[in-house]
Amino acid sequence: MNLTDGLALYLRIAALLLPIVACASIGAYWGLRRRSFPGEFVSTLATSFTTPALVFHTLLTTPLGGLELAQAGLATVAGFVLSGLLAALALRLSGLPVLALLPAAVLPNAGNLGLPMAQLAFGEHGLALAVAAFAVTSVTQHTVAVWILSRSSPQRTRMPYGVVLACGAALLLRWSEASVPAPVLESARLAGSLTVPLMLLSLGYALVTVSHGGLRQGARLGAIRLGVGTLAGLAVGQLPGLAPLTAGVMLLQLAMPVAVASYLYADRLTPHGEVAAGGVLVSTLALVLLSPALLWLAGAVPRP
Repeated sequence: MNLTDGLALYLRIAALLLPIVACASIGAYWGLRRRSFPGEFVSTLATSFTTPALVFHTLLTTPLGGLELAQAGLATVAGFVLSGLLAALALRLSGLPVLALLPAAVLPNAGNLGLPMAQLAFGEHGLALAVAAFAVTSVTQHTVAVWILSRSSPQRTRMPYGVVLACGAALLLRWSEASVPAPVLESARLAGSLTVPLMLLSLGYALVTVSHGGLRQGARLGAIRLGVGTLAGLAVGQLPGLAPLTAGVMLLQLAMPVAVASYLYADRLTPHGEVAAGGVLVSTLALVLLSPALLWLAGAVPRP
């Protein structure tokens, strides 16, 4: 890859990140002006209402099916298991709280960055495979990860069961092949579309108010997320029967930075929201710098 190709690649990746930066900048502006921010309202709205709607709509409308997509889903699960083992060890060695930050260290930003990155690297076929990984990530993020965080909290916290109910209802409807009225799907789509902007607004506000200590610890968390994700992605790619294209997509998905949802849940359910916010910032910036190498490892850039 020559200099011109490298610059073009960076510009395309920057274009992927621009909507994320734009939304987060609004929250950052609000924080810099020292205006009152309804953090509890935003987090409750996102985790208890709009996220269940997003998951419900995604599971019902995503065209999942076929052996290749099933392999991608199972490979994602295997990647999370391996990432969890590596991340737990790395967090303990780094002196960071294991349970409170384990979801942030394991689960990637498979939606905002993973899907467009897969499409950029491998086209529509890669995007279809990435959708399977995103579905598994989304369900895990809003069920297993929330349960882990609720166990790490020093006070009694209530798990947002709305996502669990939304997942169960969507899977039941898909299994029964029942017809869902178009107005219901459109309502879920509209409510769910609020999820990412709300999360990014909250993240932007947190980033400009985060303490230096939170940013330093966040840098360690971000390094762990990228490191264990890349190692898990490379290991999953060696599974027997996995096509090279599927292996490349899995590497991209598993190596994405800390998910914004991980910050939101950590901020709501644990006292370590600042660390998670720092992890999102550092790992996302690092991804921009390291993305050519990651795409090369995934096989999206021709090797000399």
